[in-house]
Amino acid sequence: MGTWDTGPFDNDSAADFAGDLDDAKPEDREALIRGVLTRTVDATGWLTEGEEAVAAAALIAAQCPGGEPIDTPYGPEEPMPAFPDDLRTLADKALARIISDQAGAASNWVDPEDWKQWRANLNRLRAVLAPPSPSIPLFDVEQ
Repeated sequence: MGTWDTGPFDNDSAADFAGDLDDAKPEDREALIRGVLTRTVDATGWLTEGEEAVAAAALIAAQCPGGEPIDTPYGPEEPMPAFPDDLRTLADKALARIISDQAGAASNWVDPEDWKQWRANLNRLRAVLAPPSPSIPLFDVEQ
């Protein structure tokens, strides 16, 4: 894998995934994203699609409040569909799995500062993806 920076599309696998999304029919793009996230969450052992899952999570986060647009020449050029809310939770689970995988993508970083930046990027994505907790009053106060 070639990696040139710490962004979600700054590696060969994620850039290739962006190309796959561009080549897919518009109605098939959500299924590609859901598939890579599901396989990452369900994986045992080595995460073979971790880089693609990070890219997929970034695309979903871009549509969330507080999300950053994908502004890189390595990301998809074609528009993405509006993603359903359940993909936010799936993307967050995939990122949690990637962050916890000590033998996977986290072990690829030679420079510890790059590793810290990559991990911070994933944590920012998770903060955007995490659904807001419902506001439930503990008790009703009458005045």
